[in-house]
Formats: sequence, structure tokens, C-alpha cells
Amino acid sequence: MTTLELVKWVHLLAAAVWTGGLIVLAFLVTAIRSATDDRTVLQATARRLGVVSWTAMAVAIATGLWQFIEWQLPWRDLELKGTLIILAIVLTLVHQFTAKRTGPAVRGILQLLIIVVSIGIYGAAVALI
Repeated sequence: MTTLELVKWVHLLAAAVWTGGLIVLAFLVTAIRSATDDRTVLQATARRLGVVSWTAMAVAIATGLWQFIEWQLPWRDLELKGTLIILAIVLTLVHQFTAKRTGPAVRGILQLLIIVVSIGIYGAAVALI
């Protein structure tokens, strides 16, 4: 396996962890809320998944840029995917910083938007191939 193949494999794994974690979190939230009224359980779960998700996002960005530079692609090819990545990060930060002050409906809508944008990133990646 070449270095570039390994980087691509790590990139895909990190992207799957990011998006998969968002989907799992969405289902976990509803399960935890139906099992207990203790918000600390939900907060602890979200914090732990947040660490995994942000790490995965950082790895995906670093390995994605590595591939992009290695293949010497023009930056315009990254515009759609890059825009969606930035949007996903901004939405996630808004969700993270406002979660304590917003109701479940607003948090759920933000989470859904983050998932939809994250899936859109996959679509943009397929368009690059």
C-alpha cells in the first residue's frame, strides 16, 4: 500500500466516523431522553462523541488537503466540498455553543442540518471523482 493509498483510507475512515457519529448521536439523544430526565447523561454522551467527532473532522480535513495537494488538483475543484465542510463546521459550532440555551426542537433542527450537509459533502466528493 502506498502512502497516498493509506492517507485516502484514513480520510475515508475519518469521514465515516464524523458522519456516522452524527447519525448515532441523533438516535442516542432520543433513546437517552426516553430513558432518563437526567441531562448530565445526555451532556456526557454528547461531550464524549464531540471529542471523537472533532478529532475525526480534523483528520479528515488534514488527509483531504494532503490528497488534494498530492494530486495537484486546481483549488476550484474543492469549492463545493470545501464550502460544505465549512458550513458543517459552522453549524456544529453554533449547535455546540447554543445547546444549553436552546430547546430540543432547535437543537434537533440544527443536528438534522448538520447531518444533511455532511451527507452533501459525500456527494461533492463523488462529483470530484
